[in-house]
Amino acid sequence: MIRFIKGADERKRIAREILEALTDWFEVEESREQYIADSAGQPFWASVDDGITEGFLCLKETGKESMELAVMGVRRECHRKGIGRKLFEAAKDYAVRKGYEFIQVKTVRSGLYEDYDITNEFYKSLGFKELEVLSDYWDEANPCQIYVMSLKSTVNTIAARHSYRGAFLQEEVPEEHLIIIAKAGTEAPSGCNKQTTDIIVVNDPEVLARIKAQIDPPIAATAPAMIVVLTRRINAYRNRCFAVQDYSAAIENMLLAIVELGYQSCWYEGHITDDDRICDKIAAVLNVPENYDVVCILPVGKAADEFHAPGKKAFSERVHFNRWS
Repeated sequence: MIRFIKGADERKRIAREILEALTDWFEVEESREQYIADSAGQPFWASVDDGITEGFLCLKETGKESMELAVMGVRRECHRKGIGRKLFEAAKDYAVRKGYEFIQVKTVRSGLYEDYDITNEFYKSLGFKELEVLSDYWDEANPCQIYVMSLKSTVNTIAARHSYRGAFLQEEVPEEHLIIIAKAGTEAPSGCNKQTTDIIVVNDPEVLARIKAQIDPPIAATAPAMIVVLTRRINAYRNRCFAVQDYSAAIENMLLAIVELGYQSCWYEGHITDDDRICDKIAAVLNVPENYDVVCILPVGKAADEFHAPGKKAFSERVHFNRWS
């Protein structure tokens, strides 16, 4: 299981435990101690199985737009188990959610570890691109190879999007960002182009407070903005209506746009459409016409709490080629 480690002492303990087990990789004690000290204040993940720490990874900020994979270590007996890949996916997920645009990693040909080529192939397999060699980063005999990964891609945003139910920072969401999010919703496909989904953007504090007052038990109480999703039942052809598919596509588009812009959200539908019909109370606050139904709310804001990707089944359990395997 991949865990985000918060405490500085715990981070240093894990880093020391793993790096001291990799003495052939970190022969220079001063370098090892520097890595351990640096890891205390950095975003840090560990892979733990049955109480045994298998490996760790930490990032560090190198600028407003980029982070660096500072150090990663996996016990030798745990190699070839996908642990390094899982650690990196958790770190990449974090970087995307925080709004960083790049992750970079530096490797050195000799001195710190023997498996230079294997390690670089591993980074390439993760999606890093070879950028440049800095001959004077260490010394002329040991050039530093830099690999860079762009985080601004649809695939990365999809992987980084997870439902967020925590508190939000009290920072205003700029209206231009809310327009981008809403536009992403209107650009979603709809059955026979009937465009059955409409959107109300709520960023007026008074209106937002009135909506929140209708939601019991409360959710998204600290969100500085909200997207309210409406639907109309219009038959696409004969007696077939695709309104549910239409608004589902629009919601997913908006959730991805929200994450791409550095915010978080959650698809709240069941909570407001249950028997108590909170959705109808929200519709009354917003003067929604009778031929529309409120089906979902999406809070929008920057996360105040740390959160992590939920566990997913293995790809091979859910994806089949050519027939059910």
